[in-house]
Amino acid sequence: MPLNVQDFRAQMNYDGARPNLFRVEMAFPILTGAHAAQSKLTFMARAAQLPGDTVNQIPVFYMGRELKFAGNRTFPEWTVTIINDEDFIVKDAFEKWLSGINSHVSNLRDPAFIKADGGYQVDAYITQMGKRGDDLKRYRMIGCFPIDVSPIEMDWGANDTIEEFAVTFAYQWWEWAGGPNGPTTDSLGSELDVGPSPIVVL
Repeated sequence: MPLNVQDFRAQMNYDGARPNLFRVEMAFPILTGAHAAQSKLTFMARAAQLPGDTVNQIPVFYMGRELKFAGNRTFPEWTVTIINDEDFIVKDAFEKWLSGINSHVSNLRDPAFIKADGGYQVDAYITQMGKRGDDLKRYRMIGCFPIDVSPIEMDWGANDTIEEFAVTFAYQWWEWAGGPNGPTTDSLGSELDVGPSPIVVL
């Protein structure tokens, strides 16, 4: 392929997706201050990731030769970086969430976090937005719950800085949840063009 910048330019129809155009939305479990935290999180979530895709491999050896076969799908943790305001609304909500899962002293779970009464797992959304404000691609993270709230470093010399903390979530799986880009994750088999069946000669 010849080096032609015009060919590359012709493919950039929309000037590229921008990593700073996104929003995070999450419904908190039933706890004090959940509604306020839910509203504020969308503005305070400064950084996150669109989820990746991972299918493990199974190595099998045959006479010293390693062959690789497809294994099971895994979903690694998801991390959101959050700006901390002086009202501590969002941080308090995550601390209460974790404490409801397992309390600091009594080592018990809040009865409201039993699945029959609402549970501690919620669905979260991360949306890639376009430069026109439209939603390009939306992911739904199924069954999220926090497993780590990072410490906030305090420092007398930290001038002109706003506090931040990171929350790491475990989740069950993700699904495509809207936007014009991307198929539904449960119908890929019917949408993939795998071509004609190969002819096998025995």
